[in-house]
Amino acid sequence: MSAAPIRVMLVDDQDLIRTGFRLVLSAESDIDVVGEATDGATALEVLARLDGACDVILMDVRMPGMNGIDASAEVARRFPQTKVLVLTTFDLDEYATAAIQAGASGFLLKDARPSELLDAIQRVADGDAVMAPSVTRRMLEQMRTGGGASELNGLAVAPASQIASAGTADEPGADLSEVLTEREIEVLKLIAEGKNNAEISGELFLSESTVKTHVGRILSKLALRDRVHAVIYARTHGL
Repeated sequence: MSAAPIRVMLVDDQDLIRTGFRLVLSAESDIDVVGEATDGATALEVLARLDGACDVILMDVRMPGMNGIDASAEVARRFPQTKVLVLTTFDLDEYATAAIQAGASGFLLKDARPSELLDAIQRVADGDAVMAPSVTRRMLEQMRTGGGASELNGLAVAPASQIASAGTADEPGADLSEVLTEREIEVLKLIAEGKNNAEISGELFLSESTVKTHVGRILSKLALRDRVHAVIYARTHGL
């Protein structure tokens, strides 16, 4: 029995952009385009008519009326089961930051290859978080050069010592060993390197379903919203 197709909504004020995405997605048997909108407010209306029956929204940032960031925040509040993948032509850190703060599960540039877009949709639908590689590289570089989590382009992330109740950031090894198993720490290290579930599976010789279970437990135990915040947590703990 095949899995149900991923239900996707396209939200962009440019007809040509939506048409292009629809053509790419319609060629995929495991993706179903269930709605379209030209701005954030209309997207919320369509989502309400669908009774939240949408797995992933491809959301533009700059739109008239309600922009993509504000709309993403409303989707996260009203339809938490629906994931948002923000798409923009602007490779700017503040958009990535705002998207994450708003509750989006991913940030991708519109010039991404179709294969990258399809992979991002699948990963977001599976519960992963996706960041444009250029933004991820700058984020990690900022952290390597001394920027604290709270200073990361305004990204609102609680200090590590406040995220996990056990221990303090001064003793990262002891803290994590009190909260996570040895295998979970291994998985967290690989998440911090930007590896997806398939890559972690290959490196640790685990099934992808087992890796997904470990990732879910890590996020739950550390009270982290998604993999992006897991990267930040791991880096602040020296992993």
